[in-house]
Amino acid sequence: MQPIKHKGSGAKVIKGSIVTFCDRYDPNNPTACVRHIPKGAIAVAADGRIEWVGEASKLPADYGTNSVDDYGDKLVLAGFIDTHIHFPQYRMLAAASNGLLDWLERYTFPEELKYRSKEYAAAAAERFLKELYKNGTTSALAFSTVHTESAEALFEAALKNNMALFTGKTMMDRSAPDGLTDRAEANFDECQNLINKWHRKERLGYAITPRFAITSSEAQLECAGDLLKANPSCLMQTHLSESLGEIETVKGLFPDAVDYTDVYDRFNLVTDRSVFAHGVHLSEREILRLSEAGSAVIHCPTSNTFLGSGLFEIARMKDATTPTLWGLATDIGAGTSYSMLATMAEAFKVAMLNGYRLTALEAFYTASLGNAHILKLESEIGSIEAGKWADLIILDPNATDTLRNRMQLSETLEDTLFALMMLGDDRTIQATYVAGNIVHQS
Repeated sequence: MQPIKHKGSGAKVIKGSIVTFCDRYDPNNPTACVRHIPKGAIAVAADGRIEWVGEASKLPADYGTNSVDDYGDKLVLAGFIDTHIHFPQYRMLAAASNGLLDWLERYTFPEELKYRSKEYAAAAAERFLKELYKNGTTSALAFSTVHTESAEALFEAALKNNMALFTGKTMMDRSAPDGLTDRAEANFDECQNLINKWHRKERLGYAITPRFAITSSEAQLECAGDLLKANPSCLMQTHLSESLGEIETVKGLFPDAVDYTDVYDRFNLVTDRSVFAHGVHLSEREILRLSEAGSAVIHCPTSNTFLGSGLFEIARMKDATTPTLWGLATDIGAGTSYSMLATMAEAFKVAMLNGYRLTALEAFYTASLGNAHILKLESEIGSIEAGKWADLIILDPNATDTLRNRMQLSETLEDTLFALMMLGDDRTIQATYVAGNIVHQS
C-alpha cells in the first residue's frame, strides 16, 4: 500500500500490524483483496478521518509531534459492522424457547414494552453501545421498538460518539400485544418526522423498519413502500424466511402472494436499499428476484442455530447465475453473542455442514468492507484508507493462553485470522476507536 497524500494536520498516529481490505473478496484469488502492512502507521485527522496510511518507517515528518498509540505487533483492522441486531433485546441472550414465534411471545414482546419510557430506553442505549464497542463493533444496522422514544434514544447515544448507525421506529400494527402496535395510517407522518430529524445527521441514517410480514397489515406495508419511495437514501430492513413456521403463517396471511419475498415485492420493498435478515429457506425464484433487485440477505448463524431455524447456505448466495449480496450479523438477542468473531466462527461451522468452506479472509472481509457495501457506506467505512473514518479495532492474537499457544503454529495471515475468529472473544479486542477516539480499551 502506497502512502497517501497528507495535510499534516493529524490529531494522532496509530501504529501496529495493519490488515485491511481493498476490494471485493474473490474466492479464486482470495489474497488479492487484502493488504497487510506488518509495521504500519495510520495518521488520523482532528475530525476523526484517516489522513495517511503506510509503512511506519515512511511516516511523514509532519506527524512527528502528534500523539502516538503504538500497538506493536498487534493487528489493526477496520471496525466490525453488524448489519442485523435488535437494540431492545440486548438483555435477552440465551432465552430458551420452542422456536421463533414462541420466543417472540414469551420474551421479546414483554421486554420491548419497557421501551415506552424514554428514560429506560436512554439508559439501555448506553449499555447496548458499550457492549458493541467492547466486542469491536463500530457500526450497526439496528432494530428499535415501535415507540419513537426507542429510536430517538439510540440515535442520541450513537451521536455522542459520532458513530455510523442506522435504526428506525419499528412498524407493527397486528399480531402483537397492546402497547407494541401502532396505527398504519399514522406511521407515515411518525416515521417521516424521525427521518427529517435524524437521517444523515452527522453519521446517522434512518432505516424504514416493518418488523416482518406477520406483524404488518397490507396498509402498513404499503406505507413502508411509500416511505422508501419518498426517502430513497434511507435503508429498509425487515425479516425474511427465517423459520418454516413463520413461512406457513405468512402464507395464511397473504394467500395471493407467490411466496414470502413476493409479499414485500408487492409493496415495492424489494430494492437495492433493502436488507433482509435470515433468508434461510428461500426458493430459487426468491433468490433470483433478490439478486435482480440488488437486495441484501443477512446471515445470522448463532441466532439460526439457537432457535433451530435452519442452516443458511452461503454457496446459494454466491451462485454465478444469481449472485446475491449477503452479510453477517449477530442478531442479538436471539443471537448468542455480541462478538462478530463468534459470529464468524458459527458461520464457518454452518457453512461446513453445507459443504462450503468459509475462509477467514472472506469472513473478516464480510464483517467489515462487505457489510459496509450493504449499508451503502463503503466509501466511508469498512477499510483503512485515507478519507475514510478512523473506525478501528486492535486485535491481540495472544490475548489468551489458548490463542498464544495456537499462534505458534500460524504461518500465514489466513492462519492467524482463522485462529482469531475461531478462538477469539471480547478479550481479543484490546481497543476500539470510533471516528479516531477510543471508546473501549481492555
